[in-house]
Amino acid sequence: MKKTLLLGFFIFTVFLAGCETVIPKDALILKPETLEDRQIQTRYFDTNDEAKILSACAALLQDLGFNLDESESEVGFILGSKDRSAVDAGQVVGAILYAALTGAYLPTDRNQKMKACVITRPISENRTAVRVTFQRVVWNDYGQITKREGMLDPKQYQEFFEKLSKTVFLEAHQL
Repeated sequence: MKKTLLLGFFIFTVFLAGCETVIPKDALILKPETLEDRQIQTRYFDTNDEAKILSACAALLQDLGFNLDESESEVGFILGSKDRSAVDAGQVVGAILYAALTGAYLPTDRNQKMKACVITRPISENRTAVRVTFQRVVWNDYGQITKREGMLDPKQYQEFFEKLSKTVFLEAHQL
């Protein structure tokens, strides 16, 4: 009886020790490219009118086809999303060739949801920082997520901020 109880306790202890989670040592260390990404995603505007900046960001996101999902002007936050097709002709051709050669169906990307997140914060008395990030989630024919990624194309961010600068200028000068 004691041996069985002792063996059961030993097995329980081994399994319990296997459940221990260890946080990797580098989990909270930022990668070198993190600073570069943030510089691409952030611009500074010489104004303290955060409400006007947020209004311009919301209008720009809508002009770009995004629906505004969440907005919290008190903390300088806007979240927008849009649904688009993710069909890639090359991927479809590859799936057809794969099916012809093996007789098996290879799922292809079908839909994607693109998200834009805008955060504003006052930097000084007459300066406001605007950071925008773009992400996308892609689903295949079976409704499975195939990609979940940040979109880090510098051109996309440059175009966004150029349009935002024009919008802020037009709003500030009421043109």
